[in-house]
Amino acid sequence: MQKMECPCGYIYDPKEGDYENNIAPGTAFADLPDDWVCPKCGAEKEYFYEAD
Repeated sequence: MQKMECPCGYIYDPKEGDYENNIAPGTAFADLPDDWVCPKCGAEKEYFYEAD
C-alpha cells in the first residue's frame, strides 16, 4: 500500500494506521474517512500526495 505525504511533512503509512484517530493498521489511504485530516497540521486528504 502506498504511503501518502502531507505538505507539512507528515507521512501516512497504511501499515501503521493512525492510532490517535482510531485508524487501524492496514487501512489504505483511500479507505480513510472523508473527514480524516492530517494529525500534525489538520490538512484535508486532498492535499496529500504519494510519498517517495
